Amino acid sequence: ECVDEGLVKSLGLSNFNSIQIKEVIDAATKYKPEVLQVESHPYLTQTKLIEFCNSNNIVVTAYSPLGSPDRPWAKESDPCLLNDPRLVDIAQKYGKSPAQVLIRFQTQRGLIVIPKSVNPGRIKQNFETTDFTLSEEEMRFLGSFNRDWRACIPSIEVDGTMIPRDAEHIYFPFNAKF
Repeated sequence: ECVDEGLVKSLGLSNFNSIQIKEVIDAATKYKPEVLQVESHPYLTQTKLIEFCNSNNIVVTAYSPLGSPDRPWAKESDPCLLNDPRLVDIAQKYGKSPAQVLIRFQTQRGLIVIPKSVNPGRIKQNFETTDFTLSEEEMRFLGSFNRDWRACIPSIEVDGTMIPRDAEHIYFPFNAKF
């Protein structure tokens, strides 16, 4: 109805897994989802989910493409993608920041990328990613960093331990493989 009334141009989903997306597609009588927004970076490449979306003509938007290093719930033991020496080496090769390489990695994968920054200099840098191209080997190498690690899972503390909030809920999207 919202599309027909001109209130929205198209339908989008966020944090849906392939099973949930398929349910929406199967239930859609007129309009199917056109975009999916999910966390994606080299530590969480989401390759199978992206392939699934591509096969269903759904564009993927990558949030947290830098691994959300400034998230308030970060633990000291969490990996810091921006400091990964393998990434830093590639960035130095091109005279770019690690963040610029991460953004380029996603755009070369055909994804829309929405990095977060409040720093004007970094915001400007985030746009300076079209003047270099990562090689196929570098793309495969960055993709090999995958460890299915999520930076952005809503969590709560239970008995002194942080656990995913809503993990037992029937629609919790992160229990499915992709």
